[in-house]
Amino acid sequence: MQNKILVLIPAYNESVHIAGVIERAKRFLPVVVVDEGSTDDTMEQAKNAGADVLLQRPNQGKGAALIRGFQYALEYKYDAVVMLDADGQHDPAEIPLFLESYTSGNADLVIGERDFSKIPFIRRNTNTIGRKMFSWAVGVHVPDNQSGYRLLSARLMKKTIESRERNFEFEVEMIAICLKQGWKLTWVPIQTIYADEESHIKPLRHIYHYFRIVWKARRMMWD
Repeated sequence: MQNKILVLIPAYNESVHIAGVIERAKRFLPVVVVDEGSTDDTMEQAKNAGADVLLQRPNQGKGAALIRGFQYALEYKYDAVVMLDADGQHDPAEIPLFLESYTSGNADLVIGERDFSKIPFIRRNTNTIGRKMFSWAVGVHVPDNQSGYRLLSARLMKKTIESRERNFEFEVEMIAICLKQGWKLTWVPIQTIYADEESHIKPLRHIYHYFRIVWKARRMMWD
């Protein structure tokens, strides 16, 4: 039986990029966008490009938007979702890589692994430290814990929507949840794309909450 899979795109003020991302993604799968309280015309651009749009008002964070999308996917009996960002950093042409890994390997979580040599210097160094910390926390090597390009199975979605995390920490925690359950985690190489996207990261807040989520993952794995 063919798997029923959906592309899920959280978006906040991405009117410049969103239509192009949707048009390329829907060549492979149906697309749902969760508009995270955008103040521009992201919603209109997404609808015109052929996506279904869920509104998240007010902005509650990327994690909250993903949870909203997972709830939609589970309600409509999807077997899995492919998450990708709306800013053009993820190439929708690579969706088949995730589908192949999912269908051939029965993975519950497939993460797109970036080439860190192509990431700007400061981000590369902070990501290297972060990956080593998180790998220590969960007890296995995790080559990329913050890539937003992912595929999740329905049963992993069901577990992750119980999370209280609502921002980027949600994506980090879902890896620990998958490993804690003893479910399969795999990786696929993806392009590393940096263009004119605007970062929504607040550095001090990001550092504080990253340390917090690493320690939370450590406790989760070893309790």
